[in-house]
Amino acid sequence: MTYFKRLLIIGIILISCVGCDQATKAVAKNHLSQAQPISYLADTFRLHYMENKGAFMSLGSTMPVEIRFWLLIVLTGIAVVGMLVVVLMHRGLRQPIVIGLSFIIGGGVGNLIDRVLHNGAVIDFMNIGIGSLRTGIFNIADVAITAGALLLIFFGSRSRHSRISYGGGSL
Repeated sequence: MTYFKRLLIIGIILISCVGCDQATKAVAKNHLSQAQPISYLADTFRLHYMENKGAFMSLGSTMPVEIRFWLLIVLTGIAVVGMLVVVLMHRGLRQPIVIGLSFIIGGGVGNLIDRVLHNGAVIDFMNIGIGSLRTGIFNIADVAITAGALLLIFFGSRSRHSRISYGGGSL
């Protein structure tokens, strides 16, 4: 993959992820923040506004503000910048890995923007489930991070399986 193609892929994914995430969060804040949860498809999908000061499933939301700042803004920001440096500079990355990392970076940037603009909180507004078996409330940035992680797992495991050693050689 040429460096220009890599930059184009990264740029399109980052702009799309951050743009969609921030646009949907603005709509959620304007239309859902004062409303009761809205249910669709026999309550399989819900729109429910929430400001999450913690991480995944509100983990860490009760920690002191200073610790949350260092963990969820500073440390996350360093990790996102580090991943961006890797995806920009590491010439040996295959295209699916570049795409997966770019989705994770885009989601991370979307949630970091929220934390900076909303006093350490992330706007969440979607929930999926059947009956009492439900996901946590999440946003588009979380979807991008999850999609990127699944791509990395899938293509990372495929590349490992394609080089399985057998006897004196490899397959």
